[in-house]
Amino acid sequence: MTVTSFASLTRIADFSDQPFAIERISSSHWASGDYVVGEMVDAPHRVYNIELASGRMVHALPGDRIVGAFGNRSATLEGVGSYRDIAGSDMHAMTSAGLFGEITSMSQMIPPALRLKYVGHVSRRGNKVTMSDFAISANSENFSIPTILLVGTSMSAGKTTTGRLIVHELEDLGRKVIGAKLTGAGRFRDILSFHDAGASEVFDFVDAGLPSTVVPEDEFRRAIRPLLHHIHELQPDFLVAEAGASPLEPYNGAAAIEELGNNICCTVLCASDPYAVVGVQNAFGLKPDLVTGPATSTSAAIDLVGELTGVDAINVMDPRSAGQIRQKLQAMLGV
Repeated sequence: MTVTSFASLTRIADFSDQPFAIERISSSHWASGDYVVGEMVDAPHRVYNIELASGRMVHALPGDRIVGAFGNRSATLEGVGSYRDIAGSDMHAMTSAGLFGEITSMSQMIPPALRLKYVGHVSRRGNKVTMSDFAISANSENFSIPTILLVGTSMSAGKTTTGRLIVHELEDLGRKVIGAKLTGAGRFRDILSFHDAGASEVFDFVDAGLPSTVVPEDEFRRAIRPLLHHIHELQPDFLVAEAGASPLEPYNGAAAIEELGNNICCTVLCASDPYAVVGVQNAFGLKPDLVTGPATSTSAAIDLVGELTGVDAINVMDPRSAGQIRQKLQAMLGV
């Protein structure tokens, strides 16, 4: 019996309780967001297991089938690839969430991506099934929720760690908080950590029907607006929103920030080093209210951030920083 696992990009779909067929489709009709089935070729490395719709990791074996979705990735520290680059049936799981495509550039610092064979598209009544079929909807077109924006100078700059602490402190102050990751190609467990920290609900671009946000800007905006409208309908006191790796990368971070607009009441820049803070300020015209991340690892780094930018910096990895974060939030947000 063939084992079939549903990667976390399928969590918005109904595949666990509704039947579907598998149909091979010509590559000329492939598109980002198509749900597809791949068969594992290699045993997974411990770094690259498959993340299930629950957020749990599974150790899939050769011959097992994985249901994921076609998409694009452009990660500065890991891998670059696209479903458009697939030749024949060979493809990769570009993320553990089941983002399928062909890796064209891979960091030498991490193991090779998982290899799969294209089995076919998820199909119903002769039509391919796509993520947009299950995208979130809203009854209004309003969004006016005070938003704490998290941006980074690169991926792995500490956005999720910082966001988790901010969510925790706001919840501890008695505020209703929703956490969201608006851009990226990340894992479900990243945003689940916001829920663990106290967020009443969590969302990301997958809820908007996108496998990643490396898509044309107009497509991104059309998808993300109903998500923001839905969050507005839930009426949280605050939204803690992550805008992907960095606003200068092709994940539509700049468009996400524009969609949030004047609702942004606090901007936290998670930076890899003090000079990266200056780079983002100059290149993007972004003046953060607070700097966190590896750029704040020592007192010398914190002092350098202050000297270069005049912006407060807090090392959120220091257990004593929770009080500092709370004081900063209380001063800026009036909570």
